[in-house]
Amino acid sequence: MSRTLSIVLIVLALALIIYNVTLVNFENPLEGNSIIAIIGILASLCAIVLLLIYVTSKKIQGKINED
Repeated sequence: MSRTLSIVLIVLALALIIYNVTLVNFENPLEGNSIIAIIGILASLCAIVLLLIYVTSKKIQGKINED
């Protein structure tokens, strides 16, 4: 996976977070569609963390292969 694809996926995950934040009812965040939006926010955050781990591992692998 190229670096540009990783960046695009991170941007898409951020867009999903922003969209899901608009769906959350902050008066009752654990009822109805709000819980689904919160799950979507958490899933997007997990995706971002996994992508950042992947990018970091590729950088480490590149430095190991240089030596």
